[in-house]
Amino acid sequence: MLNKLFCFLLGLFLSINNSTAQKQVQRKPNIVYILADDLGYGDIGCYGQEKIETPHIDALARNGKKFTQHYAFAVCAPSRYLLMTGINSGSAYIRGNHEWGERGPVWDFKAMEENPFLEGQFPIPDSTLTIAEVLKTAGYTTGMVGKWGLGSPFSTGHPNRQGFDYFYGYICQRQDHTYYNGHLWENENRVAIDNKIVDPDVRFPDSLDQLDPRNYEVYQQKYYAPDYLVKAALSFIDKNKSKPFFLYYPTPLPHVSLQAPQRLVNYYHQKFGDEKPFLGGSYFPCRYPRATYAAMISLLDEQVGQIVAQLKKNGLYENTIIMFCSDNGPASNAGVDPVFFNSAGPFKGSAGWGKGYLREGGIRAPFIVQWPGKIKAGSSSSLVSATIDMMPTFCELLQLKTPAGVHGVSMLPEILGNEKQQKQHDYLYFEYPEYGGQQAVRMGHWKAGRMNLMKGNIVTELYDLSTDIKEQKNIAQQHPDIVSKMEAIMKKEHQTPEVSRFLIPVLER
Repeated sequence: MLNKLFCFLLGLFLSINNSTAQKQVQRKPNIVYILADDLGYGDIGCYGQEKIETPHIDALARNGKKFTQHYAFAVCAPSRYLLMTGINSGSAYIRGNHEWGERGPVWDFKAMEENPFLEGQFPIPDSTLTIAEVLKTAGYTTGMVGKWGLGSPFSTGHPNRQGFDYFYGYICQRQDHTYYNGHLWENENRVAIDNKIVDPDVRFPDSLDQLDPRNYEVYQQKYYAPDYLVKAALSFIDKNKSKPFFLYYPTPLPHVSLQAPQRLVNYYHQKFGDEKPFLGGSYFPCRYPRATYAAMISLLDEQVGQIVAQLKKNGLYENTIIMFCSDNGPASNAGVDPVFFNSAGPFKGSAGWGKGYLREGGIRAPFIVQWPGKIKAGSSSSLVSATIDMMPTFCELLQLKTPAGVHGVSMLPEILGNEKQQKQHDYLYFEYPEYGGQQAVRMGHWKAGRMNLMKGNIVTELYDLSTDIKEQKNIAQQHPDIVSKMEAIMKKEHQTPEVSRFLIPVLER
């Protein structure tokens, strides 16, 4: 870490001129970045949701700017890597979910509870330069509360070793398959929670009445992890109110298992009426899956409201940039019903089109930015952008030099309403070795994609998003010139991965 910081600081020193070296009279803005987990583009009110109520998130859009062409990634870990580094998935160190199964029974929850070395994912190396490390060079105190997914306990990928002064939450993304955990982490220490350790891979017993809610009470416990997470986030704000801070809040909500406070489940059960239960298998059974999914999103919304209230309480609201996004599109397993909720909004979001896929429904994400007095309230933008743009955006905001190798483009002019000064992406490139192996390119209104690469398929599909937002009409044969350009981009942007698990053999030929 010292070597990578030295290299970055040297470049930073050479780029600073006399005017930026002077001490600024006005305090630098705080930055709060909230990342939802498996929240669909259309799961919140300001993006068209009609069944789930999200007044606090909607208020961010009403008081700030909403982006309609923002991209994340297909699944959890690589999406977080792209956000943290600004590097696209063709060059990324982490390109999929790598549970590092060579260590032993990593899916055994009781084994993980007994042996912390089984927790976590394949770690990012010490040489990784994250947003947190860059912001620290600008004098920021950095905190991360929530789900990490880029390392394991005691490894180079631990948040405290990747630029975060404070960490509280899940270092392991498998652990958030239940919300009634036996522990969370605070920095490098386990914090015990008095819950029974239960593996979520269970099925509802055939001998019991599937329609009796009392038979599902066994899947709920007293201590609910998201309550601890939001308390830690509020405490971080309170403790660091006298200095500029970066709070990264990657909440696990609304990722399955479907578990939520009963008061909210009851509200949506009354609103939606009776429904078919989810009977388990990989994730906990749930009597009212639709009501519970909605309840989890409403709880996330309430937590956004708590964070805003805490900023106001401490006199920080006016000088804090709040960003809200999601890591990928909606899930369609474990009782989640993206069709009922129209979770992908205008895109196709059913199974095979949402989470796990490089379709629009899988990678297009809601993105909202609020900064009172700096961003025009109620504005919107159709700028084609992505989470990889956060690194250069923060660097321009703080007059830092963007690190070498970053693929993102600063969005700051667009965010602040200076659209004529905004640089455009020539294209966005996506590569994902899982779910059959996939590639995608967004260039202007064109979207190209390849599916089933692991089977050797290199046929390129082409869609015109201006007339076919659901990607239903493949027009590759009608536009061979565009296909040729897209394939050249795919070849250019793909780099052989450092981690063999992420190899796509057909791309190495």
